[in-house]
Amino acid sequence: MTVDTRIATESEYPDWLRALATGFLRPPAITDEEIALRRAHTDLSRVRGSFDNGRCVATYRTFEQQLTVPGGGTVAANAVSNVTVSPTHRRRGLLSRMMTADLAEAKERGDVVSTLIAAEYPIYGRYGFGPAAWLTEWSVDVPRTGIDPRWSGPSDGGRIDLVDGTDVRKLGPELHQRLAAVQPGFVSRDERWWQLHTGQALPPGDPWTEPFYATYRAASGEIEGLLSYRADDHWGDAKQPLNTASVRELLALTPAAERALWHFVCSVDWITTVKSGSRAPDDLLPLLLPDPRAARILTHADFLWVRILDVVRALEARTYEGSGTLVLELHDRMGLAGGRFRLDASPEGATCAPSADAPDLTLDIAELGTLYLGDESAVRLTALGRVEENTAGAARVADGVFRTSRRAWCPDVF
Repeated sequence: MTVDTRIATESEYPDWLRALATGFLRPPAITDEEIALRRAHTDLSRVRGSFDNGRCVATYRTFEQQLTVPGGGTVAANAVSNVTVSPTHRRRGLLSRMMTADLAEAKERGDVVSTLIAAEYPIYGRYGFGPAAWLTEWSVDVPRTGIDPRWSGPSDGGRIDLVDGTDVRKLGPELHQRLAAVQPGFVSRDERWWQLHTGQALPPGDPWTEPFYATYRAASGEIEGLLSYRADDHWGDAKQPLNTASVRELLALTPAAERALWHFVCSVDWITTVKSGSRAPDDLLPLLLPDPRAARILTHADFLWVRILDVVRALEARTYEGSGTLVLELHDRMGLAGGRFRLDASPEGATCAPSADAPDLTLDIAELGTLYLGDESAVRLTALGRVEENTAGAARVADGVFRTSRRAWCPDVF
């Protein structure tokens, strides 16, 4: 029987959840309570599935999102999540069917980009996505850091306070919004995000261990930082503490807040290792330590992928580090955003329009996604053969306008 790929119906949603669990190697037993909880926060019109003889064998879901771009502006994003294909139906083109239909719908809806977190690297480039923000995770050997063991708090007039989940749900959204206004790669969070990440409204069966929360308050009295971490309980021979603090989130509006919160978590009694959680590759953490070698890299990998759907709106939404003009020839095998465009960029903004001029650079739409948040070098992509330089020096011009002084960072899995 032909596999039918389409929007899931209300009655098919429980089976869709079972297929989702199967694809992510979770027990494929879904309770009525979980179905009700997830359904209450799911737009069923954006839930796709593939069905073989009535059984769901592939899943795909999207939702509304705002993505921060260089300069602090935001663009409407079609956030892709919950992508699975059951092991019985691999390599049959089911993802391609769902992705093709969804991206066409997102473009028609007016979304500027599509975003996702790729579980596997090779999959999404063929759909026009490019890795636009990377992550790095460090493990800090606390005794080696050189931090003064007598450190008892910030010396800048600020203070650190322990708070609880209720406080975080009140303080966190505003703090996140202020940071999102300056950090390329940030994506929007709704109220449910804060509920889930502080232990409220958890899906049935999801384990929860209450973390520790701390805030940094500047001398002015303003909250400028938020920290969340958990700690294990591990002691070695001779009653020596060997405990690890695992940072779940550290948001800081200022370098002072960032320094204070890292020093705080590295100074908690009995903690001998701090795991940083997912950070930007150019995070301040290692260099905040008197001995940066105390921090070793555990993970360095691609994270947020971006697919441009509207070239003009995407390129005009951000600002640029320098001034320059480029004509870009964009190839898009899905036929959604290809063409030739002239970009006149400056720190104040940009204009972009279709052009008949000779191209300076030729590239796939996925490579534009990789360049979009300022994290990658056009010169490097040219050396890799992923960008063709038609005008000598054009890749260097692209780096002068596209690249940002700090790297893009997305702290959220979705």
